[in-house]
Amino acid sequence: MPIVTPKTDFVAARIPEWQAELKAAIRDPRELGRVLGLPDEFAELGREAIRQFPLFAPRPFVGRIERFNPRDPLLLQLLPTRHENDSNHLFKRDPVSDQAATLAPGVIKKYTGRALLIATGACAIHCRYCFRRHFPYDSSPQGTIQWQNSLAAIRDDTSIHEVILSGGDPLMLNDENLQRLLKLVSEINHVQRLRIHTRLPIMIPSRVTPILIDSIRSIRPVVNIVIHCNHAREIDVDVENAISRLVDHGIPVLNQSVLLRGINDDLHTLVGLSNRLINLRVLPYYLHQLDRVEGAAHFEVPVEVGKQLVGDMRKLVPGYAVPRYVAEVAGECSKSILA
Repeated sequence: MPIVTPKTDFVAARIPEWQAELKAAIRDPRELGRVLGLPDEFAELGREAIRQFPLFAPRPFVGRIERFNPRDPLLLQLLPTRHENDSNHLFKRDPVSDQAATLAPGVIKKYTGRALLIATGACAIHCRYCFRRHFPYDSSPQGTIQWQNSLAAIRDDTSIHEVILSGGDPLMLNDENLQRLLKLVSEINHVQRLRIHTRLPIMIPSRVTPILIDSIRSIRPVVNIVIHCNHAREIDVDVENAISRLVDHGIPVLNQSVLLRGINDDLHTLVGLSNRLINLRVLPYYLHQLDRVEGAAHFEVPVEVGKQLVGDMRKLVPGYAVPRYVAEVAGECSKSILA
């Protein structure tokens, strides 16, 4: 009697590696604690927090976290804690007034010449300081048909020369849907540039596939990739290779970071990150002051400390390796340059 391979195995074999790694992500604080050698009671500290904002930790990133170290700077970015439930009237659910700047469902226009398109609400990691952790993604377009109204709004506004794909993370779209969205945007004649904001090359570097690179290179608008990396230890050999694949194919890569208490709020860490990025041909673009989102007050670093850190960086690295220290102020026509 012939051996029949179960259909589920056949389907699983066709799933791209990056999607398989997404499916294998850690969602339970107790499992995260076991993987990292942390005591069981440690996981309970954020039990209430995950009811508001679930844990989602991809294993390639978790593999870079130092075991048995509850203060590891990579761990602190994704670990739910009881501090997320602390009340602070200065921290809001919509700290940068995304809702007030909505041009159409899923389209946010704050600055002249640019519009942001929420491509998906899904992310490859749930950063605990995320300024969109309370964003109503259910009201944003979720596919080709729903994108039509969003793209129509961009098409009707001929002042928009740059579209920023954000989310969530636009590279969470599968290849077919991402190709379709890129094509639709590129068909808008007055859109000259496309910016893709993503954490996936850092979180799950296997996402940077030949298909992805071909999709980006095949469209008319100039494409820039903006990654999000806060600490040099987020970059391992696989991340290096993913970034190199992009840059080697002529796709510019920039980085933006968030200044975070206990994670990168020291000179050694910021200088190390900038040097690491420059050596990978990635331009340190922005260092963001934390957006005051509800649940993230414990990450805030005083602005004066940030200014001092950036000033000291200028003494240690070339000017092109010093990110602009910025804050987004709701209602302003551009980001505020702090240093």
